[in-house]
Amino acid sequence: MKIAVLSRNRHLYSTRRLVEEGINRGHEVKVIDALHCSMNITSANPLIHYHEEVLEDFDVVIPRIGASVTFYGTAVLRQFEMMGVFPLNESVAITRSRDKLRSLQLLARKGVGMPVTGFANKPDNVPELLKMVGGAPVVIKLLQGTQGIGVVLAETRKAAESVIEAFMGLKADILVQEFIKEAGGADIRCFVIGDKVIAAMKRQGAEGEFRSNLHRGGTASLVRITPEERRTAITAAKAMGLNVAGVDLLRSSRGPLVMEVNSSPGLEGIESATGKNVAGMIINWTEKNYKPWKTKTRGRG
Repeated sequence: MKIAVLSRNRHLYSTRRLVEEGINRGHEVKVIDALHCSMNITSANPLIHYHEEVLEDFDVVIPRIGASVTFYGTAVLRQFEMMGVFPLNESVAITRSRDKLRSLQLLARKGVGMPVTGFANKPDNVPELLKMVGGAPVVIKLLQGTQGIGVVLAETRKAAESVIEAFMGLKADILVQEFIKEAGGADIRCFVIGDKVIAAMKRQGAEGEFRSNLHRGGTASLVRITPEERRTAITAAKAMGLNVAGVDLLRSSRGPLVMEVNSSPGLEGIESATGKNVAGMIINWTEKNYKPWKTKTRGRG
């Protein structure tokens, strides 16, 4: 197969591993920076130009689109789809999962467990908003934030009101969620490929830190997940329409709660923690499921 990997940096661990595993299995793999692509949008013969060459005859495209380039990256991916190239994750599914509010509403529609979440537009709703999620302590999240940036834990009602009013004063869109104390600053990252959880790790936040992101000093370890956690992760990935996803779960007193569904999950943490060849499994799944022009939108909403 001829595989395109949409990535800004060929030296990133995840990109490098996907290229290695693709080449090891006899495929031709090319790394493409989406921001250097220009597109000819026509119904008769849609084309993508990349550094003065025309990209054609690709069988599969693997998107590794960073959050900051979601808009243009998904546009390039959509153009590949229009050319009949099979996407590992389709553009619509990536757009769904990158919008925190939209993804939570879709998960709620599918009956997936998640922390009680409130969303409001005007600062005069603040006390009502806090009451809705069960009062302080609460977690306040910027809708546009990634990797734990723009996530604040407000331990008292007064602190919560101040932070919410500050964010709203900046015209920022925010979510307010209940704080799951029993999780103890840890979450479970389930790596879903197709309809299976192929690997899972526990991420523990640093001492005194409620965010467990590995970029923020968190540590990863191997974990055994329960059948309910496995079902929840698969349902969440399907609700987004993602073939490959990193589903973040919190262990609460009322069962697993989905915090987020990631459409471009990093491979370094999960491969190091579990010792599994996740990049190889992604290529294997692609070989089995690839079909040209199989680009019909999955999922709804």
